[in-house]
Amino acid sequence: MVKERARILVVGGGYVGMYTALRLQQKLKRELRRGEAEITVVTPDPYMTYQPFLPEAAAGAISPRHVVVPLRRVLDQCHVVVGEVVSIDHAKRTATLTTLATEEEGAGPEHMTYDELVLAPGSISRTLPIPGLADHGIGFKSVEEAIGLRNHVIEQMDIASSTRDPAIRDAALTFVFVGGGFAGVEALGELEDMARYAARYYHNLRPEDMKWILVEASDRILPEVGEEMGRYTVTELRRRNIDVRLHTRLESCADRVAVLSDGARFPTRTVVWTAGVKPSPLLAATDLPRTERGRLKCTPQLTIEGVTHAWAAGDAAAVPDVTAAEPGTETAPNAQHAVRQAKLLGDNIAHSLRGEPLETYSHRYVGSVASLGLHKGVAHVYGRKLKGYPAWFMHRVYHLSRVPTFNRKARVLAEWTLSGLFKREIVSLGSLEHPRAEFELAAGGKPPTDPMNDPKGSS
Repeated sequence: MVKERARILVVGGGYVGMYTALRLQQKLKRELRRGEAEITVVTPDPYMTYQPFLPEAAAGAISPRHVVVPLRRVLDQCHVVVGEVVSIDHAKRTATLTTLATEEEGAGPEHMTYDELVLAPGSISRTLPIPGLADHGIGFKSVEEAIGLRNHVIEQMDIASSTRDPAIRDAALTFVFVGGGFAGVEALGELEDMARYAARYYHNLRPEDMKWILVEASDRILPEVGEEMGRYTVTELRRRNIDVRLHTRLESCADRVAVLSDGARFPTRTVVWTAGVKPSPLLAATDLPRTERGRLKCTPQLTIEGVTHAWAAGDAAAVPDVTAAEPGTETAPNAQHAVRQAKLLGDNIAHSLRGEPLETYSHRYVGSVASLGLHKGVAHVYGRKLKGYPAWFMHRVYHLSRVPTFNRKARVLAEWTLSGLFKREIVSLGSLEHPRAEFELAAGGKPPTDPMNDPKGSS
């Protein structure tokens, strides 16, 4: 039994936020029933996105609604607030947040008090001051961006198929991806595979007409799968006529022209930015200690260093890796650690409330798997290296076992089964991004003056 009534505030509804709240529901079941504990989850979206499935959602192998997990259904013992925490004063145990209701009311931000704080706001895309990036770049961190990118790629194929201008056709069929990590390589591999398949249904397009370019500033891609598998991935992508450029940076994409540091220039309508992430800006609006890179200083027990009743894990936390040979090493900010940290975090909060000793987070990295398109992949797991179909199959099995809830597992497995029996869907639903556009025009609204910014499309 907890020593006194505890109000637990969980900031963020991603991997760490959802799994921590889920673990607390299990560990504090009796306390929640008696009213001795209360869990509030504040999150910008009412769902958790399983990001490893975003490339397959972009390629049409998985329905977008099956990539997300509804928090209200999973966290039925928690109070889920759709909003955004803008600042935290931990000395006063107060969080300032905005919600959809506060915007409607116009009364300003709300103030919420708490006893235990779990900070799991995750990360945002790390961008650079590159000319044109804010105007023309496309991110790849959310399900909305993944589906928007799929619609955009198919629309570019439609443009190329219908134009008589060779310059417009060339720009439409040139796709530049910046960043050679998991997000960039998997998104490029899946979308190239999808576009190659879709090209057979266009009378005047061939897969060879499309240019796919991967730009990476370092000397290799997919460092998580090891140097040998990284070299194999480069070879595999180049065999598919994908232009992989290492030791290269994007210097500008203004005026829809990608200018690279090696002097190459590519007129393009598609620049996908996946060059890393950085901690959420919320961390700078707290009175909690941070590292030089902006992450929260944490202990191996997942408490925030130097303060009490504050916890953190995942992308926003610098957690010491006690299994590493070199002192000072931190756990990698990836899903493998985030899920395991969240479960221990829930256990430790329950231990703390009951006056029990805390456990130490210790997990040795087991390896990584990556998909490069249908039936293609690479893996480095427990020291074993796999490539091709076995690695792709392991990728699917691993992530199917990790996606939350039996409901989602069954739906994803059913979709994979059906996609193996029937042909791919190659439909662009760009109008989903502006569903009122046609009605606005019918009701007397002004048509777009710039056809490049037609609200009915995703361009």
